[in-house]
Amino acid sequence: MAENAKQAEVEATEAKTVEAPVVSEAKANPEKFLKEFNWHNYQEGIDEVDAQQLQEFEKLVAENFVDTLDDEVVEGTVVHITDRDAIIDINAKSEGVISLNEFRYNPNLAVGDKVEVLIDVREDATGQLVLSHRKARVIKAWDRVIKANETGEIVNGFVKCRTKGGMIVDVFGIEAFLPGSQIDVKPIRDYDQYVNKTMEFKVVKINHEFKNVVVSHKALIEADIEVQKKEIIGQLEKGQVLEGVVKNITSYGVFIDLGGVDGLIHITDLSWSRINHPNEIVELDQKLNVVILDFDEDKSRIQLGLKQLSKHPWEALADTVAVGDKVKGKVVVIADYGAFIEVADGVEGLIHVSEMSWSTHLRSAQDFVSVGDEVEAVILTLDREERKMSLGIKQLTSDPWTDITAKYPVGSKHKGIVRNFTNFGVFVELEEGIDGLIYISDLSWTKKIKHPSEFCAAGDELEVVVLELDVEGRKLSLGHKQTTENPWDKYETEFALETVHEGTIAEIVDKGATVEFNEDIVAFIPSRHLEKEDGNKLKKGETAEFKIIEFNKEFKRVVASHTAIFKAEEIANVKAAARKAEAQAAEAKPTLGDANDALQALKDKMDGKK
Repeated sequence: MAENAKQAEVEATEAKTVEAPVVSEAKANPEKFLKEFNWHNYQEGIDEVDAQQLQEFEKLVAENFVDTLDDEVVEGTVVHITDRDAIIDINAKSEGVISLNEFRYNPNLAVGDKVEVLIDVREDATGQLVLSHRKARVIKAWDRVIKANETGEIVNGFVKCRTKGGMIVDVFGIEAFLPGSQIDVKPIRDYDQYVNKTMEFKVVKINHEFKNVVVSHKALIEADIEVQKKEIIGQLEKGQVLEGVVKNITSYGVFIDLGGVDGLIHITDLSWSRINHPNEIVELDQKLNVVILDFDEDKSRIQLGLKQLSKHPWEALADTVAVGDKVKGKVVVIADYGAFIEVADGVEGLIHVSEMSWSTHLRSAQDFVSVGDEVEAVILTLDREERKMSLGIKQLTSDPWTDITAKYPVGSKHKGIVRNFTNFGVFVELEEGIDGLIYISDLSWTKKIKHPSEFCAAGDELEVVVLELDVEGRKLSLGHKQTTENPWDKYETEFALETVHEGTIAEIVDKGATVEFNEDIVAFIPSRHLEKEDGNKLKKGETAEFKIIEFNKEFKRVVASHTAIFKAEEIANVKAAARKAEAQAAEAKPTLGDANDALQALKDKMDGKK
């Protein structure tokens, strides 16, 4: 503005200096003045310019100056860079200024670089031309993005910040989305490491309706990896040793990046020693050498090994180790059938559960040892070719069956602990390694037991008597009821046949009823023997007399009858009456002797003797 005012002042002064002589000349010679008067200058306000000079001027303007329209993007040159701004020459009246914040995506901006700009303010308060690179980029950005998507062109982008599921990237001034899965071929554990970085990307998707752009850095890496992958796969051989990087760790193994090709080390091929998880051996991003064990025909699945690079521990096992030696080791695995003991790195032996105790009653290995326990054992078998070793713990102590006949002779009484049940009996431990079996029939003289758990519980102490002893078979037969007298010996006399006892009907059962004469004797009354003298039957809770009609000591069976009591009395009365009648009849009837005497008298009379 100041510059324009100054120019107007100069032009006014020049006009004043010219005006005086012209007026005087017009007054002196009007005709000449009109003839020579510059009508073009008067109408246009400027002198007429020669056509050739005008063409040359327009050419220079076209070559050296730009049309500073607000909506047109022009190209400028960086002529100077300060701490905060970049000075851009666009061949205009003056140079423009752009904040360096608009070039954050391009930290390598230098003097001489060509940049696209848009006129933001022709003249600010200081008369300065203000340009915008960001606005220019936005105008051109979509054209560039669309073109990059169509041609597959690699573009630079500035990672601005993290967002849910990925990152926000500035590409040509447009905010594009970079999914987390498209950052790298390997899993990303720290997204923040990429913030404020400039990276190369490939435009993979554009949504014109919502103005969304999706970019990928992984696609560029995969393209390079594919080339490397073909080279590596073509050179793969079994037994080949390669360097790789731990890419992922799972519970079943480790995935190794061999430079574009992934291989798997199964957990069993990580170490000669037994491990619970691969992270005990390796960690993410660790570099290590691996050996190729196998691969499929197209070499897409590669099986790798790590432990194969070291000598097998069995080969390093000392030659002096032999059967019968005592060894120490740590319990590494427990199964129902036994425990595996690591006696040296990578050398394991099995202690079968039968070799953990002298007891013939097998239990679970967990009852004896736990994982991590340090144990001492004796080598029972050793096969170096098969790499197998069996161990025993019970061999560290003397066999309790050695003097079993002296300690537990037949007929001797002892106390033991109930350890386990079967359907047919109870296992009782007399001491460690000495178990005996009480058959269900030897638990009680009087109780009818369907299952041993009805009689006792695990951990109970029972008094027992040794009934049988098989030293060779390591079997001990015990009895519990034999520790007391058999009450049925007494009951055999007390409840003999035809004896009468008073009792109360306890239960009405199928085909009869039961009567409890004492805690041991429960007699069965058949239905027909429940009939009373009046013809009715006894009911539950009624008390009456009963006659024993059956007693079986062996099967502990007692059968009684109420009906037999009054029927027996009736029969006895009938029999007595019959006997009396017979006696009376006998007295009234003549005897054979009397008949003889009468016949003799008659004969004598007939013979005339009298």
